[in-house]
Amino acid sequence: MGPNGDTEAPRLHRPMPEPLTSAAPGQAERAGSTWSLSAITAGFLAVLISYSGPLVIFFQAAHAASVPADMVTSWVWAISIGAGVSGLLLSWWLRVPVVTAWSAPGTALLVTLFPQLSLADAVGAYVSAAAILFAIGISGTFDWLVQRIPRGIAAGMMAGILFQFGAGAFKAAGTMPLLAGVMIVTYLVCRRWLQRYCMIVVLAVGVAVAAALGLTHAGGLHLALARPVFTEPHWSWSATLSLAIPLVIVSLTGQFLPGMAILRLSGYHTPARPILAATSLASAAVACFGGITIVTAAITAALCTGRDAHEDPARRYVAGIANGAFYLVGGTFAGTIVLMFDALPHAFVAILAGLALVGAIMSNVMEAIMQDDHREASVITFLATASGMTMFGLGSAFWGIAIGSVAWVILHAKRSAARELMRCAAYWLFARA
Repeated sequence: MGPNGDTEAPRLHRPMPEPLTSAAPGQAERAGSTWSLSAITAGFLAVLISYSGPLVIFFQAAHAASVPADMVTSWVWAISIGAGVSGLLLSWWLRVPVVTAWSAPGTALLVTLFPQLSLADAVGAYVSAAAILFAIGISGTFDWLVQRIPRGIAAGMMAGILFQFGAGAFKAAGTMPLLAGVMIVTYLVCRRWLQRYCMIVVLAVGVAVAAALGLTHAGGLHLALARPVFTEPHWSWSATLSLAIPLVIVSLTGQFLPGMAILRLSGYHTPARPILAATSLASAAVACFGGITIVTAAITAALCTGRDAHEDPARRYVAGIANGAFYLVGGTFAGTIVLMFDALPHAFVAILAGLALVGAIMSNVMEAIMQDDHREASVITFLATASGMTMFGLGSAFWGIAIGSVAWVILHAKRSAARELMRCAAYWLFARA
């Protein structure tokens, strides 16, 4: 996602990356100045896509927890400021288009845990997840750790988390068939001929149709500055195991891994250490205001790392700076964003969220079933997670990864691989401690 918060893994077959050398004098003139309109536009589109897709899941989480409007505004402010500051500073410092966002699958996980999970417990889990990710980041063990998590198991858990949102889009269609039908057809048409701007068009068409049908309440819309609301964190084993640990796993495998792959496939061989460390610090800074984990983006990052952002690869970092700046604007007026979504029917939000996650669901399902060496364990992980089961106060994401890992050890792992899994589990416990 997403979004986003984006969870769709990058395609494996891509053209060779362009060399990161400055353009020749003649080429530089053709490419335009460093602060090109194309780079700024790319940064803006990345923010707009995040707000039109992954942000919708935040409103579903808020609805599940019955969160008041001022708290929702604080949430939007926190994730926007966290993503904006980290992305802007990293892009400027590294001279690389680093696009950051909030954890879309982590936000989806919230929906399954609320209202049983308190807001204070959720904030405590955010802080725990940030600390774990920071330790992994500064230790330089990101690549080592991710390579030892079976890809199919991680993909099965993510697919299970996101599945209910895709199904919810079509369930909501039964309550507002005309609105749903127009949005679904628009999505299909745009996916065929206008992929890059698909969710923006779906959002615009959906709002127009909802307004035409008299389903909106736009009378109270106005510019509203955000007022952050502090929530004191509370730590519990239940929240740590149900939210913090799954949040770390999905952030590493579903956001940082594809996000770093996008950078490297585009020719930017930036080490993951400074990016993981900086985003973790940003996550900790905004956690007490409702900000979920700040991560690297994947799908929207591709808008800022490609030729459309700037002809010269060495100057595309401006798109990352512009992306961060637009996030800061969005965070400043987070109250207006909340009012806009409050004016729309809940069915619209459910449909938009489900359609925005179709690509992520598809890529994770494919990733799970394509793993020949542990396909059955991956499917078991998916089913356990998608079931929504809770036991001993722990959510389905935890049980999905736990049951799937046990299935992998019994059904597929060799002795050496099983020992390696136990070493990995011990490392996780050490890093968390």
